[in-house]
Parts: sequence; structure tokens; C-alpha cells
Amino acid sequence: MTIHTIRPSSRQNTVRKTLVSRDCGPSGCEVDWLTSRQLETSDDIEAFIDFSLKQGWGDGLPLIPPTDARVRSFLAENDRYPDEVIAKMPDSSECTVEKIVINAVMAGAPVDSLELIIAAIEAIAEPDFELYGVNATTAPVYPGFVVNGPVRDALKIPYSYGCAGGVATRANAIGRAIRLTMRNVAGQVAGVTSQTTFGSPGRISGLLMGEWEEKSPWAPLAERRAGIKGNAVTAFSTMGTMNILDTTSTGAMAFLEMIGKSVAYPGANCFTPSMEYSEMTIGINPICAEIIANEIPDIEDVQKIIWKFASLPGDWLQDLHRGQVEAQGRIREDGRIYATPEPKDMVLFVCGGLGGLHALGLHSFGSSLSQTKSIATVVAASEVRASA
Repeated sequence: MTIHTIRPSSRQNTVRKTLVSRDCGPSGCEVDWLTSRQLETSDDIEAFIDFSLKQGWGDGLPLIPPTDARVRSFLAENDRYPDEVIAKMPDSSECTVEKIVINAVMAGAPVDSLELIIAAIEAIAEPDFELYGVNATTAPVYPGFVVNGPVRDALKIPYSYGCAGGVATRANAIGRAIRLTMRNVAGQVAGVTSQTTFGSPGRISGLLMGEWEEKSPWAPLAERRAGIKGNAVTAFSTMGTMNILDTTSTGAMAFLEMIGKSVAYPGANCFTPSMEYSEMTIGINPICAEIIANEIPDIEDVQKIIWKFASLPGDWLQDLHRGQVEAQGRIREDGRIYATPEPKDMVLFVCGGLGGLHALGLHSFGSSLSQTKSIATVVAASEVRASA
């Protein structure tokens, strides 16, 4: 019996260098690096919403007009040339810093969020993330992001109460900036380049949260996945958020059994014959994490236990479905089908408020593998000169 396993990418994650700001100011440099086509339109917000929809740029929510001055001001606070190519999109179009900044301005993202946005775009552009499938599929999938390091607090990225949505913070605009970039550069348009049957609210606002490292009994996600200490972002594909509530269990094994069994249901992409493998991302509430770690301190053991329970008996499935899955070698000797090929493919992190015993299920698209990237730090040129 052959089981297809998910192998780590052979690509090495380079350590981010400290960037030095090249400030040309809102009026621009002697050499004008901006190349995007400029159009005359009203700076009025309501008028611009209608204009953006006609142009195919908008998502239906209010946008800030990306005027020349606003785009230049955003660039002036960061260490990136506008024509720098960050990634190739699925249609081979080039995603430049200029294009990212234009979408960040429209979304209302903070100026100091650019390096996080760039790292997120780099992550989803990795071949193993399979952005083409995420964009074009009939599923409601979209990229989600978990942020590690001090940048969480600097950008007010939520990782406690309401971390998956509902916290009033400008960090929400960061997720939307990524979504607008995917719409306007990567070309994700429902019914045109995307065949998503239902879609998801996450395809407008995105999903960006932090890991509550200070409450985690384990090393931060980015450190465990990629050996990155400090500022980093992990991109994963998700169908949306699934709440797992357990007010009855009192011990680690009982909590993990509830989490594993809850995320395993026949209609999930990880059990479809069209996907040979999958990952599963799960956020664990800090209270649950503490209870679990007191009994099972090694997170690899935690992954193994959840993996064991995140499985279905093969005879649950209809004959045709079971036959197709069995032909892939996915029914194990114990007669069960596991959500992911191996325990390591259960991607765990700690987040959420302290008001109850919950876990957060984030089902994968299937063939999209999570990617972790470090986030560069910008230092003002004046500070570098002063220390030289």
C-alpha cells in the first residue's frame, strides 16, 4: 500500500537583511520609477467606489483613492524601489512593489505594514502553495496568515480575543490589501478566473492573525516550521473558520480527541478523491494549550494524537467514493482514512481569548502547502549613518 507523503520544500528560506530607507518624498525622485497608468477621477470616496467597480479594481467596500501623492508617500516610508518584482503570479504577471503599494493604499493599510504584505505575497507565490488552484477552484478557499514576532504588537495584529475576526484594528486593512492584490494582480475574479461555488467573506477581508506566543507552551509556529525567530508570517490555505467547543473534557487526551474528531468530516477537501494529500491548520486556545502541555509537553506528540483522531473509517464512505480513495492507497491497514498523510501535516498554533475552551479549525484546500517567510525590518537611513 502506497501512501503519498508531503515532503518539505527544498527551497531554503533566506534570512532577511535589515533594510535602509531610501526616502524620495511624496514629490518623487529625480528618476520617476512609477509606471502604472494614471487616470483622472474624483477623490470623493463614494464616487471612487463606483469608479473602481467599473474599472474592475474594487471589492464593493469603500476604497481610498490611490493618488500619486498617496502612493509616493507610502513608498517614501519604506525601503523598496517601485519596480522591484516581488513575485510572479499564476498568469505569469509580475507583482511589483508599486502594484502592492497601490492596493495597500486603497485598502487603507498602515504604511509600516509593507514588509509584512510583501512577505505574505512571497509566501503564497511559492510553487508549493499552489496559488493557481487556490484562485481558480470551485472551493471557497483563500489564503490565511499567522504572524509571529514583535511585529504583531507593532501593527496591532490580534492574537487574543476575536483574533480571527471582529477586532477593531487597522491590521484588518492589511489582510484586505493582500486580497485586493490577489484580485487586481493575481486576477481572482469570481465567475471569470475563479469558479468558486459559494465564495467566502474571507475572499474580501482576508484572514490575518497573530500567534499568542507569550501564552504558548511551545515554540512559535515560524520557529518550529522554518527555524525563524522573530518576525515571520506563515501562509496557509483555508476554507474558513470552524469553531470547536468542548466544555465537558477535563484532560489533554479528551480535548485532543474532540479536536481531531471535529475536523474530520467526509465532505472536507482532505477526504476527497480529487486530492491525494492535505494539511490541516488548527488554532488552540491558550487555556486548552496549557492543559494539554501539562500532560503532553512535546508538540509533536500532540500532533500525533490529533492526527490519529482526525480520521474516518473507510466503510463510512459510499462505495464509489471509497473505491477511488482506496485506489490512491489512502485507506490504511487499520481501515481508516487520515485527514493528512502524516502527523507533521497538522499545523498547530496558539491563539484566542481566555473566556472559554475552544479550538479553531482551518480546513485546507488540499494541494496547497503552507509556507513560512521572515519579515524584513526597515531602519531609517539617518539611524544607520549615526551608528556608522
